[in-house]
Amino acid sequence: MRILHHLWLSPQCRKVRIVLLEKKIEFELRIEKVWERREAFLALNPAGEVPVLVEPDGTALSDGNAISEFLDEIHPDPPLFGRHPPERAEVRRLVAWFDRKFDHEVTENLVGEKVMKRFLGLGEPRSRAIRAGLKNIHTHLEYIAYLIERRKWLAGEQISLADFAAAAHLSTVDYLGDVPWDEHEGAKDWYARIKSRPSFRPLLGDHIPGVAPPKHYENLDF
Repeated sequence: MRILHHLWLSPQCRKVRIVLLEKKIEFELRIEKVWERREAFLALNPAGEVPVLVEPDGTALSDGNAISEFLDEIHPDPPLFGRHPPERAEVRRLVAWFDRKFDHEVTENLVGEKVMKRFLGLGEPRSRAIRAGLKNIHTHLEYIAYLIERRKWLAGEQISLADFAAAAHLSTVDYLGDVPWDEHEGAKDWYARIKSRPSFRPLLGDHIPGVAPPKHYENLDF
């Protein structure tokens, strides 16, 4: 059986978990406390980062997007990168938007400061960074609403890895109660559709030691 080494609030890990479940691929989850720098884990990925997917033959794959593309190639149904070159380019553009821009402007400033710093022993959260994350998230929620006004899903008429990348990041921020959903109905409606998918529900059952989610986190109707 495939084994996915992951951390609870890693958007990259959450994205891969959704892909595996969307494609109905069986796998086992193993929490990897990357700050412990286990030798056995470093042998799988010298970068010491999650996610890492270990195939049944022992092959170890790392990087959330590399794993997602690998899974899409070996299990092409349902396709998560689009069926034509322009669609695939748009999916990749939006995945990069959330994995780079959103991550830098929002996820790192909120989840990174409030949670990961504690686990990694990197000191106290910076209030300036948290304020920046809370401000920046509005721009991204407005962009999601802008896209959804023009398309059924973020990258087009079919759900894709772009939706799962965006939802993976937002779910980690939502775990902290820091997503202003009531101010962004368009993004909220889109997220509700993602939230109700069977592939997404296991993420809503995650509970991080010492950090409880808000009451609405597991509620499909917010």
